[in-house]
Amino acid sequence: MSDTASKVTLVAWDELPMERLSPQLGRKLISGEQVMIAHVYLDKDCIVPRHQHHNEQITYILKGCLRFWIGEDESEVVDVHEGEVLHIPSNVWHKAQALEDTLDVDIFSPPRQDWLDKTDDYLRR
Repeated sequence: MSDTASKVTLVAWDELPMERLSPQLGRKLISGEQVMIAHVYLDKDCIVPRHQHHNEQITYILKGCLRFWIGEDESEVVDVHEGEVLHIPSNVWHKAQALEDTLDVDIFSPPRQDWLDKTDDYLRR
């Protein structure tokens, strides 16, 4: 591969615009061809409705705490605190609620096309 075929990109989170999905939920995205990373900003009590996607997901909490309900019946409950990481395999149903103001890093592979296209209506309520 030649140097011109591959470009390295440096991005500062502070320079990215905040995308407001609802009064309690915002995000900033960086996407490559095979992976996406996002800063997700959730105010206390913000709920991310139950959903699933084919993308593998890793959630790392930088600040705050998220409670996840896992499974179609939401029978497994997991609290993810600052400094902790949750791995969600492809096609696993999940829902989340911010137990306090929270900043999380979500990593998806492959990138979430619905986030890039802004067709993620379940978040835009």
